[in-house]
Amino acid sequence: MASETVVRRTEQWFVRQGAPTMIEGYGFRSHVLPRMLPALTFVAAGSLAWLVLQQSAGLSRWVLLGLIVAVMVSAWVLLSLFVRRMPNFSPRMTVLLLVVYAAIPIITPLVQSAIDIRFKAPDGDRETDSVWVALVWFVLVFGAAFVATMLATTYGLGSLLRAAIRHVIADLRNSVHLIGRALPPMLFVTLFLFFTGELWQAMDKLPWPRVSLIVLLFAAITVLAAAARLRDEIGRVEQDLRPEILSVACKGTPLAGVEITEALPPRRLNGRQSRNLLVMLAIRQLVQAAVIGLALFAFFVVLGLIVVTPEIAEQWIGSPAKPSKIPGLPSAMLRNATLFAAFGSMYFSVISMSDAEHRRQFFAPVIEKVERTLEVRAVYLNVRERAGA
Repeated sequence: MASETVVRRTEQWFVRQGAPTMIEGYGFRSHVLPRMLPALTFVAAGSLAWLVLQQSAGLSRWVLLGLIVAVMVSAWVLLSLFVRRMPNFSPRMTVLLLVVYAAIPIITPLVQSAIDIRFKAPDGDRETDSVWVALVWFVLVFGAAFVATMLATTYGLGSLLRAAIRHVIADLRNSVHLIGRALPPMLFVTLFLFFTGELWQAMDKLPWPRVSLIVLLFAAITVLAAAARLRDEIGRVEQDLRPEILSVACKGTPLAGVEITEALPPRRLNGRQSRNLLVMLAIRQLVQAAVIGLALFAFFVVLGLIVVTPEIAEQWIGSPAKPSKIPGLPSAMLRNATLFAAFGSMYFSVISMSDAEHRRQFFAPVIEKVERTLEVRAVYLNVRERAGA
């Protein structure tokens, strides 16, 4: 009985660490859907808030909306407490929940049409057209919310993002050390390119959506580099499951009191578990790169203000620089700073995984969390098998 309690608490520990797929028998009905329930209920209740905004006016509108928001938050809290018990839904309950959720985006616009004949969707000219447009819109929104919630729950994105925020705060506290170590190599690679006239011409004409796509491309390269490195790291960690290492890894977890007398055999990871570790590693790398990116962006903006006068910018671009929404800062300067910040962040992430000194300073702490997760998993599976779970 005690072993079963330890197993249960360890599974909850995996959830808090953002590695829920390490739970043995992890599946949609047994683990994912129960933890999705608060978010799905919040989305469903949000459709009621939409109806209130459409039908009410004046003070009563905001009073009713406040009551609905209070009910939504209360439902979220209560269901979250219920989900902590990790209930295992039966097939019938699973089907019922999915049917109810799928029916809400269909029922809501129909109810709206029935109680308000003046209802008009943004693109609808007639009442029947507006109902169908609203119906399709609701189905798409609810479908997207379901898929996003399922992916976030499956891979523990909520816990990983909370951990990432804590790391951002820690990185900002140690920003002098972090930036002092990372900024010089980045500037060596990017500084002189910043004063390229052709680049200023391109950035002056390049719209912000395309700049955003470039930033996303650099982020994708960072994730791919992390994925390639992770395969090597997992192979190394799984072969090193000695008792002394496992005992240290289990400190501060529900497995701290488990006696480990011999090395445990390596446990193979399935595709979902490998992706979970990749997400864990990628989020940490992207967050750390974002801190470096902000520093680079600020540096290039300050450098541009000092060196690049309006006359020089006009000479490089061939015409007066387009102004930005920030007074005194041309759009080309902000886009250039964004471009080099994104490139420098990607470069930093890649060399932090390959260069020995940078790896020790920046990448090793990230890998230690992955190592610990795998080591705790090995002990968890051993205890689970002995408990006959």
